[in-house]
Amino acid sequence: MIKRSTLDTSQLMRRAEELINAASNRYKITVLVAARAQRRRYEEFDNIDDPKMKPVIRAIIEMSDELTQPEIIGE
Repeated sequence: MIKRSTLDTSQLMRRAEELINAASNRYKITVLVAARAQRRRYEEFDNIDDPKMKPVIRAIIEMSDELTQPEIIGE
């Protein structure tokens, strides 16, 4: 059996909650996360960095990092 990467679910929930609290509209942030996850899924189809991490989880982590650390966003 393949062992899945350990992911701290409490940290993931905290990040998702931060995204929702920072957004003015829950629906809009949900759609943005889904769109980024779908885009990343197709972009990384050939170049798989971590096949164990689902695209939605990766999108939540990336977007929360962008929210808390705006200096990582390229101009």
